[in-house]
Amino acid sequence: MKTVLTFDFSVDKENKTINVKREFAAPLSRVWAAWTQSELLDKWWAPKPYRAKTKTMDFREGGCWLYAMVSPDNEEFWCRADFHKIIPLKSYAGLDAFCDAAGTINQDFPQSFWTNLFTDHNETTMVNIVIKYDQLEDLEKIIEMGFKEGFTAGLENLDALLAESSN
Repeated sequence: MKTVLTFDFSVDKENKTINVKREFAAPLSRVWAAWTQSELLDKWWAPKPYRAKTKTMDFREGGCWLYAMVSPDNEEFWCRADFHKIIPLKSYAGLDAFCDAAGTINQDFPQSFWTNLFTDHNETTMVNIVIKYDQLEDLEKIIEMGFKEGFTAGLENLDALLAESSN
């Protein structure tokens, strides 16, 4: 088994994108489930010591995931992901935004358009993520807020979840 898994994180200011390539030591079906089922997302999405808590999830084109990142002091930071296009076990794309507990988007924060592409490599799965912003300032604000560190920590949580579920 391959021990070094691919992880590339790059920022392309010219195209206003964040590009992440991340390989997971699990088959496609398990990685896809971890990215698309709320009960699994809640186990890995938030960087520790935060936790994710789903209020609602409707994983279909036109549906959305409304969730909170919950701090150790139980402070809730709400987000929503609106799903625009889904090709099962291949890719999904949608708009991610900060919001309130009712799902009303907070216009003071940037919105991110995510495209996630999943590729099966037998015993591993590659996830290519492109996150696009309307303005360079939006991309820079997200980076300043610690996106790279937080997302990296979340992906490490996913590694642990996939390892645990393979035993």
